[in-house]
Amino acid sequence: MARALPKALTLTDAAAERVKELMSRSDKPIIGLRVGVKTRGCSGMSYFVEYAEEKKKFEEVVEDKGVTILIDPAATMFLIGSEMDYAEDKFQSGFTFKNPNEKARCGCGESFSV
Repeated sequence: MARALPKALTLTDAAAERVKELMSRSDKPIIGLRVGVKTRGCSGMSYFVEYAEEKKKFEEVVEDKGVTILIDPAATMFLIGSEMDYAEDKFQSGFTFKNPNEKARCGCGESFSV
């Protein structure tokens, strides 16, 4: 029997609520948020999240908790099995990622390596 592949990305309730809030604030029609990785930081890569007005070629579409997340094709192999969360405290707020593929993360939390 074939083993089921892990979802590319799941969202916590807090992340889904924040995505809905951001989408409602957009002044352009958007279909969801795009998640990807960029080469940056002391550990090599960092996550990015941006508005998605349309699906790009080869993007993976994740529908979870009533929201749509598009995964940049260059990031899919780095994100498989990750959980996207939203955290807010006295000093900062933003999306966070629990990524089972990470091997190291820099001290400031801005970047990671696989």
